[in-house]
Amino acid sequence: MATATTATRRTPSTAAQVGRTRAQVNQLKVFNWVGTDKRGVKLKGVHEAKSEILVKAELRRQGINPTSVRLKAKPLFGSAGSRVKPRDIAVFSRQISVMIAAGVPMVQAFDIIAGGQTNPRMKNMLIDIKTNIEGGSSLAESLAKHPVQFDELFCNLVKAGETAGVLDTVLDTVATYKENIEALKSKIKKAMFYPTVVLAVAILVSAILLIFVVPQFEAVFNNMGAQLPAFTQMIMNASRFMVRHWFILLIAIIGFIAALIFAYKRSPAFAHFCGRAVLKLPVVGQILHQSAIARFARTLGVTFKAGVPLVEALDSVSTATGSPIYNDAVKRIREDVAVGHQLNFAMRQANLFPNMVVQMVAIGEEAGSLDAMLFKIAEFYEQEVNNAVDALASLLEPFIMVVIGVIVGGLVVAMYLPIFKLAAVVG
Repeated sequence: MATATTATRRTPSTAAQVGRTRAQVNQLKVFNWVGTDKRGVKLKGVHEAKSEILVKAELRRQGINPTSVRLKAKPLFGSAGSRVKPRDIAVFSRQISVMIAAGVPMVQAFDIIAGGQTNPRMKNMLIDIKTNIEGGSSLAESLAKHPVQFDELFCNLVKAGETAGVLDTVLDTVATYKENIEALKSKIKKAMFYPTVVLAVAILVSAILLIFVVPQFEAVFNNMGAQLPAFTQMIMNASRFMVRHWFILLIAIIGFIAALIFAYKRSPAFAHFCGRAVLKLPVVGQILHQSAIARFARTLGVTFKAGVPLVEALDSVSTATGSPIYNDAVKRIREDVAVGHQLNFAMRQANLFPNMVVQMVAIGEEAGSLDAMLFKIAEFYEQEVNNAVDALASLLEPFIMVVIGVIVGGLVVAMYLPIFKLAAVVG
């Protein structure tokens, strides 16, 4: 009897294989259909089913006479659809949280959410996660198989929620966290985008003037036979160099930028140097400081509220600040906390966090409300970032106008200096 019981028991790996086999058998195909209703009105749409016959049967059941049912063609080059964005993950977290709280079974919830996706990549990913859950894996384990979309922090939070039986609450918290972090990133990008684009346009306009406009003036000046002013001669030399070597110069600039990106991603020392240099920039550096503190506080608050132990929470936070300097500091803080130091003491030793932040963390630790205090810190610094970005935009507008005026105006003055000089001689 015991032998029979043992023989019928499935191991987790066997259950996973059965789930995958069932998913392959039940895999639905996508069909495009055309038909007419009872009034003769032409209709068309898309339907998922195992076969064309089942599509026609379903359409007839709905009172539609199918005239054409064809399997939807697959894309020529790889998987169709845009990449899955962090905002998509935030929306998914909110949707799955609501459905679990409403008592919808996990597998059915994934079916409903996947059915409403317009991005094929997102839809295929959700179907794959559902398949793994059907095979016996937990939600955290299934999400961990997609590390690009669901990082270690996300999976750890889901695992903590499953263990504590509060998965819906944790997913709702994660959704709010993702939305706030993405809003903060958007603010930072907004602060960097405007001056970068304007500067790039100024460089492009200058290059066009040097390559196409200045050579026209050079022909006129050669016919004059007069000695050119030093400033004009310098612009002429730059124009000749651009005309002869613009392609080499373009390759050199692209290569330099690519080398910087490669070195930043592959060399921790170079990334650390760049991170420290950027943090020392006026105005922009302050915004990045405030952004890193806000992300640190919100991420740590979310993980701690979800029931993750502080040391493990800090381990997850160490890659979430968006700054290599702060990431290294969080790793040192984790080591100090792991040997018994209080969080506020470890943060003070890092010498990066303002005194107000350290004191608020100390109060939160003493009162037993560390997560609430961290959320207050995050809200404060997120608002500071918003205000600083708005102020930066107002500050940069006149500065950028001056830069463009100096670059373009300098070229114009250089071209007209010989003409003014000739007019003075003739007069």
